Formats: sequence, structure tokens, C-alpha cells
Amino acid sequence: MKEGQVVGGETGLHAVKRVNALEKKFLGQLRSRRLVDEGEKVLVALSGGPDSMAMLSLFCATRPLLQTVLAVAHCNFQLRGDESDRDESFVRDHCQLLGLECFVERFDTLRVAGELKKSVEETARILRYTFFEQVMAQKGFTKIATGHHVNDNAETILFNLFRGVSLPGLRGIRARNGKIIRPMLLFHKADIVGYLNEKGIASRSDLSNFACDYDRNFIRNRVIPLIEERFAHKLMPSLQRVSEQAGELEEFLELYFENLCEREPGLSLVDGKLDVEALKRLTAFEQKELFKRALRDMDAPVDGQTLQKLVDLLGSQPGKMVMAGRQLRVLWKKGKLVFLRD
Repeated sequence: MKEGQVVGGETGLHAVKRVNALEKKFLGQLRSRRLVDEGEKVLVALSGGPDSMAMLSLFCATRPLLQTVLAVAHCNFQLRGDESDRDESFVRDHCQLLGLECFVERFDTLRVAGELKKSVEETARILRYTFFEQVMAQKGFTKIATGHHVNDNAETILFNLFRGVSLPGLRGIRARNGKIIRPMLLFHKADIVGYLNEKGIASRSDLSNFACDYDRNFIRNRVIPLIEERFAHKLMPSLQRVSEQAGELEEFLELYFENLCEREPGLSLVDGKLDVEALKRLTAFEQKELFKRALRDMDAPVDGQTLQKLVDLLGSQPGKMVMAGRQLRVLWKKGKLVFLRD
């Protein structure tokens, strides 16, 4: 039996009896959240790290029950020299062992980050999902699965909190966002590591994850352990509740603002413009939520400071202008807020 193919070719009740507790939980998440339907083609994002290696094994274990078609996508960002190449070789070899097709792309991430004038983290994210979308479109995959888990969601919520997002931004990572699915979002890191040990599945460690140069790493390695030391077993459940409540709030707000923009056409960003008088009739909260949507439409960064600058602009006078990010100007002109990209 190949590594990861826990249930072999069995189906039905016989297969269910042979999956372990974590595999049953994984299957339950796929079904209860309708992340994967029977017979779908799933592209698994595999870095070679513990999380994605566990996810691939879990997909292989549940494949006979869902009749999924699996393949793997790996990104080599060439940020760690030979280590990045060894990660790629490790993933290729593992896929060959499992008999899975493996799609690999190499990126000159540092060069692209300079061209885009974005951080290395943000550039890698853009390159990663662009590559995934290309493979899915070319090969007919219906879902792309990433290995985010409870701890990742906690990091994201804290990261968003520290950079000043609005309340709905505390939702964190979504279990499903279009064709992107995160079937391990309710799994804890300790459970994932335990599963790998139980199955004897090797993985690669990215030592850069243990450095605190990046904000997310600092939150993961310094902030969360310090909080958990003081408030044992309370942080993750608390952040999970915040995430769920923020998600419910976001769903409500999406419907609310959809109806609001239908009633007030001037509140929808058309030709890069919003109506000033219509905006002034709203509360500050409503204004910020509409500005947030406008900034996203303009592919501009969204943060609390920028949103407040736009609200303050409404309290000034015609002719005034503020910067919303490095390349977007917002000008009050002829009764409109005009969003202009440099």
C-alpha cells in the first residue's frame, strides 16, 4: 500500500471502518460544509510542510468515499536557495510515490516583488493563487485545497486586528472562498502533527517560519505563545468564536449594503466615483464599509487609517484630496469623490 492511501480501493462501510478519527473528521468537514462534492477534481496545494502533507494524506484516505480526482500543485518561490529546490524535489518524489500528477512552477519572487512594489509575502500570495487558477483552468479542476488550520486562523485574526481592519475583517480565513477550500480550518496544529507521526509521513520544515522578521511569524512565534502561557487553552476557542461571529456579521452587512446601493445608486462605485451627498447621509460605520468596498474594487489596500482619512475627507470641502495607499488618490470634485490611480 502506498503512503497516504489509507483505505486502498475499498468503498462504503468497509472504507469507513478503516479511517481513523481525524480522517472521519476531515470527511465530515468536506460533507457538512459542502466543500467537495462526489466526483470533483481537487488540486491540492502542497508545500511539503506538515500541514499540506497531512491534508494530502487525508484526501487520499477519503478519496474512495467521495470518488475525487486528486492532483498536486507546488510553488517554488526560490527564496531559500537549495532548500527551496529540495522542497520541490521532496514534493515531486512524494507525488510519484502516490501516483499523483504534480504541477510545479518556479518564481523569481524577489524580482516580481520589486516590480509590483509589494512585500515578499503579498507577492508570493499573488503568484501562488495566479498559478493555481491557471492550472485549474487548463486542467479542469473544480477546487483548490490549502492546508490552513485553527492556528493559522488565529494568526490571521490577530494580524488583521493589529493592522486596524473593521469588525467584519476579524472573520479571519474562510473555509470556502470561491473555488478555494480550507478543509482543515477546524483542526489544531497538535492534531495534525500527531496524525503525521501516527501515519509515519515525512514532511519538510521551513526554518524561515521560525524567524520573526515577518509580522505573521512574530505573531505565531512570540505573541500567541505568550498569551497562551497566561491564558491556557482560552485563546484559540475565543478567537474561533470571534471569527464565527464576524462571519455572521459580514454576511448580514453584505446583504444590507447590496440593498442600500440598489436604493441609492450614487453609493456604488461607477467610473471611479461616489456621490458625496449620498455618503453624507450615512453613519460613519456605513461610510467606512462603502469605502472599504470601493478600495477593494480599485485593488487598493484597506486599513483603518485609510478608511478614517476618507471619512474625514467628507467633513472637509470640495477640492480636497487624500491618498488611499501609495498609488490611489481620492479627490472631492463636482459633488463626487473621485478615485484616481497614479
